[in-house]
Order: sequence, then structure tokens, then C-alpha cells
Amino acid sequence: MINDYLNDLNEAQKKAVLETEGPLLILAGAGTGKTKVLTSRLAHIIYTKKSFPSNILAVTFTNKAAKEMQFRIGKIIGNAIEGMNWLGTFHSIGAKLLRVHAEQANLKSDFTILDTDDQLKVIKEVIKLAGIDDKHFPPRFFLSHIEGWKNKGLTPEKIADHAIDAIGQEKSINIYKNYQQRLIKLNCVDFGDLLLLPLKMLQNNSALLDRYQSIFSYILVDEYQDTNTVQYLFLRLLSQKNKNIACVGDDDQSIYGWRGADVNNILNFERDFEGAKIIRLETNYRSTKNILGAARSLISYNQDRLGKDLSAYSPDSGNKVKIRSLWNAEDEARYVSNEIEIQKQKQNNLNEIAILVRASFQMREFEDRFIIDNIPYRVIGGPRFYERQEIRDVIAYLQLVLNADNDIKFERIINTPRRGIGETTLRLLTETSRSLNISLYQASKKLILTDEIKPNTRMQLKNLILMLDSWIEKNGSMDHVNLTQIILEESGYIAMWENDKSPTSASRIENIKELIGQISEFNSLNDFLEHISLVLEIENDETIDKVNIMTLHSAKGLEFDIVFIPGLEEGVFPNQRALDEKGNVGLEEERRLAHVGLTRAKNNLQLLHAQNRRIYGNWSQSIPSRFLDEISKEFVEQDIIYTDNSVDNRFNDRYSRPHTKKMTVLERLQSAGHIIEGDYDNITPDENVYIEQNQRVFHQKFGYGFVLGNDDDRIEVDFEKAGKKIVLSSYLELVKNA
Repeated sequence: MINDYLNDLNEAQKKAVLETEGPLLILAGAGTGKTKVLTSRLAHIIYTKKSFPSNILAVTFTNKAAKEMQFRIGKIIGNAIEGMNWLGTFHSIGAKLLRVHAEQANLKSDFTILDTDDQLKVIKEVIKLAGIDDKHFPPRFFLSHIEGWKNKGLTPEKIADHAIDAIGQEKSINIYKNYQQRLIKLNCVDFGDLLLLPLKMLQNNSALLDRYQSIFSYILVDEYQDTNTVQYLFLRLLSQKNKNIACVGDDDQSIYGWRGADVNNILNFERDFEGAKIIRLETNYRSTKNILGAARSLISYNQDRLGKDLSAYSPDSGNKVKIRSLWNAEDEARYVSNEIEIQKQKQNNLNEIAILVRASFQMREFEDRFIIDNIPYRVIGGPRFYERQEIRDVIAYLQLVLNADNDIKFERIINTPRRGIGETTLRLLTETSRSLNISLYQASKKLILTDEIKPNTRMQLKNLILMLDSWIEKNGSMDHVNLTQIILEESGYIAMWENDKSPTSASRIENIKELIGQISEFNSLNDFLEHISLVLEIENDETIDKVNIMTLHSAKGLEFDIVFIPGLEEGVFPNQRALDEKGNVGLEEERRLAHVGLTRAKNNLQLLHAQNRRIYGNWSQSIPSRFLDEISKEFVEQDIIYTDNSVDNRFNDRYSRPHTKKMTVLERLQSAGHIIEGDYDNITPDENVYIEQNQRVFHQKFGYGFVLGNDDDRIEVDFEKAGKKIVLSSYLELVKNA
């Protein structure tokens, strides 16, 4: 029978399918079968003839999710799925409404949807007409404000005066208004308009609103925790008549606040939809008891949550969650590589192994290690580290320092960042280089001495050549790391990303800093670039099993048998920028992100942190993430300290152990801006003193403690407040008369 779809459901799932009337929130924890519930619910509404397929609005966030839902429902109800005209993403539903009622938005039905590049071009035109200097206020600055307002459902007319609380925001409102007028004139919309304009139409036209409220007898929404304000307003408006709205989501997996998602939408569901019911799906079919226990104890520290108690369907407790403390990020990668080698020897599928990182810059160590160890891997949700735009740009600059006649690299950076050197000038350079059989660099040196190029462009090209010549001259006589930093500063490349207001700009800067840190590991630019050439030649064969590397944000919705989460240190995870910008709200989203990471694992989960991490080429000691302390110890295997000597290393590595210049504690505190008082007079600055067991010492971060033992320059100390730590001897000072 067709209603066999109910047979495989547990009691909570079945209740969520059969509870068809009135507003309903299905609070579905990780791995609890939410997609099965959602598709079964749709099938049930159609099978029981509660609604025609054409009267159901079913909304997802991705085209992939929409296609999967359509496929699953089709398997249950057959050809009836063809009548589901309103199943799709928010943007596809909005576009459909807008096409039908384009005149309501002063558009024609054949309007064009602009991508980001086209948006920036239009904004640049508007900025120019407004007489605004785009160097002080670049197009992305205004685009960021406009996208934020559209996500909140705000037209230029509705932005309240109190919203003007930032430099340039008042300018942004005027640009927003002129930008929208320009789009209408061009018969264009952007992605934000695909929801904002239909919302505005429905709010301003009661007859149109009544029509669609009557059409949609049932509304189903997937991933409700990821909705932003305009999506929430759109759904609430359409559901006010029939009130049959069912939203599936998990407040503990709301991790996209940085792109406009508002966790309060799901937290306030009962308040926003009168008479709402909540059904909790709490049986997890993915992970073991220990993994779920760890995830449950961690997320319990969040205050703003509806709460649920995830339990494992499997009676097997499974392996305990392993916490591993490594000496540095290199040892993290080496340790993971060795663990993967063990799995390879057991003939386990590499596709079932994932490394989940908080930030993309962390991928570099793992990619390098896997290349050295010949472990095939893929990067999910983005390019490999060395294939990223910003990394290729920086490498192009460095390669020109060694070979200025490399036309491919010269063409890549000639107008990056933008210098006003356009296609016309590049065409002239190309023609000159071909006719004289010289490189673009040599052609540039000739043409800047002529009047064949416009004065402003000629000056910009001349400045680029002068900079390049000065970098070539400094190479060899200057430290290659310092030279790289000079190149990034003088070229304006790092400033370009610092001024960029897109969500990815901060991540790009982090990747560049990671690259600079890597350059410091080599003796010269030449050695570094030779290594890069070998890395980029690694064949990308998708037919073989591969380890998966991705950010935690990209991992949502996926599952793997074995999961490693490295970088669990304060400042890395939780991310310092999230804490600085959003305080406790940012911390709770970071904790939800950690919860998502933990619940990706089916059988084996390892959490790693490095005792030392190099940031922008400088070493610093790390503090283990607070998230590690928040995981209940009953689910965790005893913490084991690994050093580079305790991990089997089968290769001759070029990496060196972190070294920090010896400073007295007084100097370190002063450099950190602390006021030094007499309390520190009893700390000896004698850097030649030998540190022995039971001696009392002082550490800038961890305070006072007693030495338990030492291994070369690594000292184990029992600190009075921070507990047992292994630290570098160069960070310690002896306390006299202890």
C-alpha cells in the first residue's frame, strides 16, 4: 500500500507526519531522520487528499535539497509529484511570484537576475554619479549594507533613522535608493530582490495576498533555523489564513548568522505562531552513545536554545571521543596522517574520513602533509588551499620576483589590485611583446617611455614596474619573509582585501597570513616556489577514494565514519573575530558549530589542539578551547600529550621546531601593555638558569606554578589556576625564594 511510508517511522516521527493541522515546529536533532519526516508528511497530505499538490508550498534552502525531496516524494506518490508547482528554494519561489506579477514591482516579466559581479558594476555606476570616491567607499562596502538591509526585509524607505549608526551608512541609504531605481530602469533584480520584492507586493496588495494565502493550504519549510528576517516575514504572511505551517529545524545547528540567518526565528516559533505545537525528534540513527553524549554535554552550555535530549538508536556505546594535544599544527597534520595510514592498512574507505576545520587557512598543513605521505584527498565546498584566488595571486607576485618575464603571472597581477590598466592597454602590451619577441614586462618598460598609453594608465604601469624592479633588487639581500610582506603592502594587495566588505574577505586574509607563515619554513623564495610547483602538479583523480577536508560550515548535512576536528584552541575555535564582534551571541553560535562538527561522526571522533601555533609567521602558545572542558569527561578518553618525538615520523622533514626569542617576563608584560608593579620584582630575568623539578615558576598566560618535570626545552608545570600544562622553557621565569 502507498501508506507504507508510515511503517519505518518511530513514534515521534509518525506523530510529526500525522499532525497536519495548525502551526507545527518539528525540532529535529542531528541524524534523527528529518528528511524522511518531511517527505513522508508531504506524501501523507497528498495521499489523504487533504490538499492538491498544487496547493502545497514546500521550501528548501538549496536546489540539491529540493531535488532530493522531489525524488523521495515521487517514489511514494508517483506521478502526483508533477503537480507540486511550489516546491523549491526560497529564491526560486520568489522568482516565480515575481515573474507572474512583475508589473507590481515596475518590472517586465523577462527581467534579468544579476550576479555579484554585475551588482558591483551597477553600484559603481551609481557611486560615480553620486560623486563618491570609490577608493574610500568601494562598491563592496555599499553592497554589504544593501544585502544586509534586504535580508532584513527593508526597502530604502523603511530603514529607520536609528539604523544610521555607522560611518558611511547614511551614504549607503542614498546609494541603495539610487541602485534600486537603476535596477528597475535596467529591468534587473538581484538575489535579495527575489524575496524582498514579492514580500513588498504581498504587503501592499491585500487582494494579491488573499489570493496566495488561499492557494497555499499547507506550507512546509526545511532548515527553518537558517531563515533570515525577510524569509520569516514571507512565510508568516502567507500562513496567516490557513495557519497550516510546519517548519523542520534544529536551533542547535543554527550556524549561519554571519550571512543573515536569525536563530530567534526558531526560538520564538511558539510566540510568533499562535497555538503552535513542538514535536522533538531525539532518536539519532547516525552516531554512537559516546559521541552523542559529548555533543549533548557541549551544547548544554548554550542558554538560548529550546532544548532536546539526543539519544543513540544503537545500543553500542562505541569508542570514546579522543582528545589529542599536539605540539604544533605540523604535528596535528602528521598525527592525522598516521591515523589515516592505519585505516588504509585496514582497507577502510578513505571517503568515510573527514577533517573538519574552523577556518580554511588550517587546511594548508593537512594538504602539505597528505601530499608528502601520498594520501589522496579532496577539499569539499571550495578549492584546495593552493588553488584559492588569493593564494594564486600572491604566488604570481613572488614568481615574478624570480622571473619577471613570466607573461602568465604578469598578466594575472597587472591589474590586481585594480590600477586602471584595462584590456586596451593589455592588448597594446601583448601586440608589442609579440612584434618585438619580448615579454610583457619588457614591453611595459618600453611603452612607459612613450606616449602610446594614456598618462594616468602610463603612470600606474610605471609604478608597477618600479615596484617590481625594487623587489627583484631586494631579493637575496633581504629576508624572503620580510620581502613577501613588503610586496603585499606596496602592491596594495593586502589592502584590497582589508577594504573588501564581502563575507569571504577575512578568510582570504587569514589564508594569506598562513601562506606567509609557510614561506618562513623555507630557506628562500626559490625553495618555496619549487615546493609549490610540485604541490600544484598533484593529479586530481576523482575516481579513487579520498579523505575529505572541509570547513565545519561546509560539513553541515554530511556524515562520516571517522572525523577529526583540529585547532580546538582559544582564538581559533571559538573564533576570536566571532567573540570580538558578537560577544556571547557569537560564542553560542561557535558552540553550535562545534556541536554540528561532533555530530558528523558516526563511529570515531578525535578532537585535536596544538600547544603552539604559528600565526603570520610568529609562534605563540595556545590555550586549549573552552569547548574541550565543556565536554563531559565520561564520554572522553584520557587526554594524551603527543610531541613531535612521540609521533612516528617516517620522513625527513624540512620543518623546524618553533623558536621564540628569549624575553624576560617584565619585557613580555610591558610589550603586552601591562603596568609593571613591585609584585614582579621577585622574578629573575636570568635566561641561563636551569629549570629543575619542584621549582616555582611564572608564565605570562598561566600564572604561577611548580615544575613537575622537563624534556629538553619542554617543561611540564602544575599551574595554580590553569592546571597541568606543557610549555616552552623560554616562556618561564624562576621565582626566587620559592
